Amino acid sequence: MEANVVVEGGSANSRLALVKDSIVKIKSKVAEFPGKMKKVAEDDPRRIVHSFKVGLAITLVSLFYYFDLLYVGFGSSAMWAVLTVIVVIEFSVGATLGKGLNRGLATFLAGTLGFGAHHLANLPGQELQPILLGIFVFILAATVSFIRFFPRMKVRYDYGLLIFMLTFCLISVSGYRDEEVLEMAHKRVSTILIGGFTAIFVCIFICPVWAGEDLHNLVANNLEKLASFLEGFGDEYFRKSSEPESNKASLQVYKNILNSKQSEESLVNFARWEPPHGRFRFRHPWKQYLKIGSLTRQCAYRIEALNGCLNSDVQASPETCGNFREAFIKASSETGKAVKGLASAMRTMTLPSADCPQTTKSKNAADNLKSLLRTGLCEGIDIVEILEVATVASLLLDVLACTEKISESIHELASLAHFKRLEPDEKDGKPDLDKQKQVRQSSNSIASNHHHHIIIIE
Repeated sequence: MEANVVVEGGSANSRLALVKDSIVKIKSKVAEFPGKMKKVAEDDPRRIVHSFKVGLAITLVSLFYYFDLLYVGFGSSAMWAVLTVIVVIEFSVGATLGKGLNRGLATFLAGTLGFGAHHLANLPGQELQPILLGIFVFILAATVSFIRFFPRMKVRYDYGLLIFMLTFCLISVSGYRDEEVLEMAHKRVSTILIGGFTAIFVCIFICPVWAGEDLHNLVANNLEKLASFLEGFGDEYFRKSSEPESNKASLQVYKNILNSKQSEESLVNFARWEPPHGRFRFRHPWKQYLKIGSLTRQCAYRIEALNGCLNSDVQASPETCGNFREAFIKASSETGKAVKGLASAMRTMTLPSADCPQTTKSKNAADNLKSLLRTGLCEGIDIVEILEVATVASLLLDVLACTEKISESIHELASLAHFKRLEPDEKDGKPDLDKQKQVRQSSNSIASNHHHHIIIIE
């Protein structure tokens, strides 16, 4: 009897402890929530604006329910306008336009076909009507479902095809029990179009977020991350153990590039829906950004291998490193500067210089490194150390070759997108001193000449 009491008391205490732990966890999560909200807002302040835009758009279309004058015209179908805004409005203009146009066009076409199918099914009589409607629904649903497997249709029109199938089925099937099919189709199509246009209007004219601009900045940022690693790699690799620990975290920013493919593809798809805006003209070559992004990721994978050499258990001796230190640091830093120049040209949408000094220096440094590896400096060095040095040199040269491909693709983008060409004075970042001297001399000569001559031309 006493043993049973002890067991029951222990189980009660354990339950009480579990309840206390749960309360503590809930309190900690509640306390962390404001910090998480602040972090999300600080990462991209445009998210706060987007939240207000969504609230405004939904409030505008909900007026169809609040005012009798508007409600009488559409009735309960006004709810489709609210649902359309919730489904269509997205963070960027391109995403909203893509969904809005897909939904609007699909709803209009499906409503027209649904009414036509209902009219055709009524011609033979009431007995054959359900059979014909079932056949129409089967054919259209099967056809649209198969079309959705096409890659191009899947990427750009999958949502529209889904809404097309849904709207056709709703109108054709529900029209079997509802005699006012045309009126029902008219109300639904009208409210959906109103909701779609409201979402698009709010998204474009109130603090718009352009997917094309985000894509452009993403590609430029990725190039800068590559440059940041390459500029610091040489010094970090040859850092002696006695030297203070450097900031390795700054060399790890390139890792975000490895998983950027999905973001780039989504932004390209959204950007293609957007109208001309800012620096981006009609039919801007958005697909070229995918090529640059792919080459950037290839370079990032090679840099990942270089980063592994920093933490390798096998390290060359200081004597061996001394033979190649200058060549390695020169090749790495000059390549980083060349990539940074390409990133700057991308960001400002200016035509990169064909005879960029950083590119020339990086090529010269690579040639110097190759010739150094071919000389007899490796004689008398341990074979393991030779392999380590050769591996790093090979990866570094491979990165340089990849940056040259990136440079070619950026030049191709600059040609297709008509990037502005910098004047020689602008490239140097300073005014032409000779021209300034000439202006000063001419102004001084005019000021010193006190005699004025009047020339009369008859």
